Amino acid sequence: MAFDPATLRYDPAGLIPAVAQDHRTGEVLMLAWMNAAAVAQTVATGRVTYWSRSRGAFWIKGESSGHIQKLIELRIDCDRDCLLVLVEQTGPACHTNRRSCFYTALRDGAEVEILTPES
Repeated sequence: MAFDPATLRYDPAGLIPAVAQDHRTGEVLMLAWMNAAAVAQTVATGRVTYWSRSRGAFWIKGESSGHIQKLIELRIDCDRDCLLVLVEQTGPACHTNRRSCFYTALRDGAEVEILTPES
């Protein structure tokens, strides 16, 4: 059966959350948003493309930073309203220059930075 991005369940703004995960390590790298066109472009090109809500434009991961996300596999959850994007990540995934956007942990009631920026 051929994949059709229109069969996914988007929110009222036409967006679907996409969790990027390192395909080798399983590390969760980031969460971003896609619309149907970004999903289609990601599948067609193999370069992960998101929809930037703040800029109102497509955002090809790594286009300006060089920190590219190559699509390895796209997974769709049971409700078809969330995506898991398994990627090969080049460089940091976070705009703060950290490997993952999830660099703060709550431990014993305090926020602790668990990842430092890469040099």
